[in-house]
Amino acid sequence: MKNNNVSLHRVIKAAPEKVFRAFSNPTAYASWLPPYGFIAEIQQMDFKIGGSYKMSFTNFTTGSSHSFGGDFLEIVPNELIINTDTFDDPNLPGEMKTTIWFKKVMCGTKLKILQEGIPEQIPAEMCYLGWQESLDKLIKLVEPEIPDA
Repeated sequence: MKNNNVSLHRVIKAAPEKVFRAFSNPTAYASWLPPYGFIAEIQQMDFKIGGSYKMSFTNFTTGSSHSFGGDFLEIVPNELIINTDTFDDPNLPGEMKTTIWFKKVMCGTKLKILQEGIPEQIPAEMCYLGWQESLDKLIKLVEPEIPDA
């Protein structure tokens, strides 16, 4: 089995607390995580160490969907999230591990993501592209400072 990993980072002009909330709030997470052209639905999300989640991505063009889930292994508020991901599709075997680091920097948050153990059937560059799109949506969610009227 080849080493199918993706690593990327972004500097986001928002506080770590706000960026972290976009990962820990199920409604927010579903709004930015799926790449362009997909809709996410979170069936269950127990965001705590030892908690689990279940969700699906639906292709808006074709209507086909794939579901996956995993466990939260480690959570340090505003600093770190480590979780596993397993696809329900037996053609996409194995367990992935995603580590997300949040670091406060002068202009906001340095976000670093490492996803390990991506099934061989998924080209790493496609996974990387998907993450780029997701992070673009994340930035559009967390960077605006919109006051309550």
